[in-house]
Amino acid sequence: MKILVLNNMVPFVRGGAELLADHLVGELRMRGHQADLLRIPFAWDPLERIYDEILACQMFELWDVERVIALKFPAYLVPHPQKTLWLLHQFRQVYDLWPAEKEESAADLTANSLRATVQAVDNLCFDHARRVFCNSPTTQNRLLRYNDRQGEVLPPPLNDPHLFRSESYGDYVFCGGRINAGKRQHLLLEAMRYVKTPVRLIVAGPPDSEVDGTQLKKLVDDYHLAAKVELHLGYASREVVSRFVNRSLACAYLPIDEDSFGYVAMEACQAEKSLLTASDSGGVLGLVEPGETGLVVPPDPHEIAHALDDLWNNRKRTESWGKAAKCLWDRQGITWDHTIERLLQ
Repeated sequence: MKILVLNNMVPFVRGGAELLADHLVGELRMRGHQADLLRIPFAWDPLERIYDEILACQMFELWDVERVIALKFPAYLVPHPQKTLWLLHQFRQVYDLWPAEKEESAADLTANSLRATVQAVDNLCFDHARRVFCNSPTTQNRLLRYNDRQGEVLPPPLNDPHLFRSESYGDYVFCGGRINAGKRQHLLLEAMRYVKTPVRLIVAGPPDSEVDGTQLKKLVDDYHLAAKVELHLGYASREVVSRFVNRSLACAYLPIDEDSFGYVAMEACQAEKSLLTASDSGGVLGLVEPGETGLVVPPDPHEIAHALDDLWNNRKRTESWGKAAKCLWDRQGITWDHTIERLLQ
């Protein structure tokens, strides 16, 4: 079958959605399909340009394509009679991230009009799709709440699971993934001021902007953390990332309201590492059973510091939590075979 995967792209930003799209194409090809990836440039600043982004996607014409699998707004608006949606993101700025005061005020007519337009084109797209899958219960609930549409939860499988395995339990907690304010690596650095044990922190990943990377460097300098914190800013190979995970004492991931489990958390569980996350981190909480597979704390530097010390002071327990995290992940039963089968039904 000739299958085209549709995803948007923000130039020079690469994260979990981009990795998922690449692996989806690769998995389809491994199963004998002719598969390719179409990445459509997307930017939302200023908001008014969203109208042009919508129109550009709606005007696409696809030839010699038997099936489309579309992942994100606005790429999923590209028309095709045999289109399946695997929703990773809607345009959350007009849904759950919409400021409440704009809902009550007519002052910002442009923004309110844009919100109505996005919701209308989304609803039309969802109604004409063969199937609508969601990457998590959070995404599914958002679709039902704001669009009154049903979607089936189909979590993304882990990419390169063979790379992630426990090699040792070292003297550091690892935090990987894209670096930005929403992923909140800065909270971990602020917490390192208050730790009382020898536990170290390694942060590795590409900053979304120069400012994001500079902020972390400044925190290290301002708080004199050079002996406690390693920053590896920029893209790293999967082998390098897996080495950091595999040799860590535990892993930390504290995003704000993550939609899904998050690859960082999935990789940690695969490598038998316990997880430290925050009480408002969203989908990640599905892989953290407090006191069994890791720790959940308020997004406060002092609370995080106490948790880091706890992981260090109770190393045997931390190791046992990691093994329990692997069992919890295995029970999810999330595989590429099942995923491909569902997407192509």
